Amino acid sequence: MSDSIDLLREQVSDLHQELVRYNLVVWTAGNVSARVPGEDLFVIKPSGVPYDELTPENMILCDLDGTVVAGEHSPSSDTAAHAYVYRHMPEVGGVVHTHSTYASAWAARGEAVPCVLTAMADEFGAEIPIGPFALIGDDSIGRGIVETLTGHRSPAVLMKSHGVFTIGKDAEAAVKAAVMCEDVARTVHISCQLGEPLPIAQADIDALNHRYRHVYGQQTAPVAR
Repeated sequence: MSDSIDLLREQVSDLHQELVRYNLVVWTAGNVSARVPGEDLFVIKPSGVPYDELTPENMILCDLDGTVVAGEHSPSSDTAAHAYVYRHMPEVGGVVHTHSTYASAWAARGEAVPCVLTAMADEFGAEIPIGPFALIGDDSIGRGIVETLTGHRSPAVLMKSHGVFTIGKDAEAAVKAAVMCEDVARTVHISCQLGEPLPIAQADIDALNHRYRHVYGQQTAPVAR
């Protein structure tokens, strides 16, 4: 298990730099975490450490109650929220939090981003929903994430007056969802300045999402026999 945790520490450390690369975070805000496969553990960044000082070695290992198992720093202030998601959504392997500008602007309005782009139908399969207002520090945010995303196609939720949380089968998928969330939030915002965005029929959203999940990209070839 030690080798898999070391690899996950490296991946999580590297993925934080993707948040910087795509301008999703400022200063020390935001975080990425990843579940340790097959274990009741996850890796998350330390609290208040600048992004350019993050290394695999200072990533924090926690159990699913958010208790530190290994690491010399205090974990992210959002650790309890991440832990709650992992406890209640066993299919989730990665969680990301950002305060990215356009998506957080929708969150400040308490307004979902409507599914008016094919890119949204592809990645989210629905609107990007609004979750409830919740204070930082305990598992209140986690409860809001789980309540909002359970049974919803979207891997992203805009927590009211706060920012973005995304989930994925692994941490990389959750980071991708955070990048895409900000991209479409920006485009739909600009569209709203020009007029009323045009809705996409639900049947077309369903078809686009199905194609994206099951046809798009490189499919695994059948094994020759």
